[in-house]
Amino acid sequence: MALLHPLKFTRSGHIRIDSDDDPRAIALVLDAISYQEEFCLALDFSPAFIARLMAAGFLVMSVVPEDAGPDDAILLPEMHLERSVLFFDKLHESRSARRLIPRYELRVDGLGRETEAAPGGPFLFDTVLERCAQVHGEDWLTPCLRRGFHALRRAQDPGNGPSPEPRMVSFGLYREGRLVAGEFGAAVGRVYTSYSGYKDENSAGTVQLILTGRLLRDRGFAFWDLGMLLPYKGGLGAQTLSRREFLERFREAQNGPRQCK
Repeated sequence: MALLHPLKFTRSGHIRIDSDDDPRAIALVLDAISYQEEFCLALDFSPAFIARLMAAGFLVMSVVPEDAGPDDAILLPEMHLERSVLFFDKLHESRSARRLIPRYELRVDGLGRETEAAPGGPFLFDTVLERCAQVHGEDWLTPCLRRGFHALRRAQDPGNGPSPEPRMVSFGLYREGRLVAGEFGAAVGRVYTSYSGYKDENSAGTVQLILTGRLLRDRGFAFWDLGMLLPYKGGLGAQTLSRREFLERFREAQNGPRQCK
């Protein structure tokens, strides 16, 4: 796909993506120009722009520069050189985790018409997102980015099943009615991309991952995008795709037919 205008680079050598750019076109030319950085830079934290970046296959991160205020964050659209991806026929379930699964219940918010929220209360998504920031800090989950994610969650059509429009999604693991682990991410077409997760009790994180994998598989998702490479993802059954391979698979799953069990 040809760009309608030249790429814009910062002094640091990073591509700058502005509100009037086409993130999809930019994503598709990264390999062609041998772009070795994983991040681009942007300043637009609007839900619509964040959604366009997600639809192009970018993970959307952010950072507050040194000596800047919390509201002076920079958006970091990320496209890994290598991406960790799980195809569901490779999902590994350890015996120890399987023994624990009956103790728990997984709930989902933002995926189709089911919405996990108390009357007048917050979405489960809101709770999980803020808990991730509490547990892991605000290094990339800056207040500006979290506001954008919250707004995108509220703006999305409830829909039914996988949608080509990005959707903010969260999964919560409950034990005896208490939320003990969770993660949030974005669904685009038949691809779900994890952003962050947490656990408040031992083994709950592993159980949450397995049950999330099962749910995505049964809802007809093509694969689970796990982002950067980490050992536990390999233990779950994930494999590594190059940037080009990932984008090819992402486009197919974004636009292809739904395949449900």
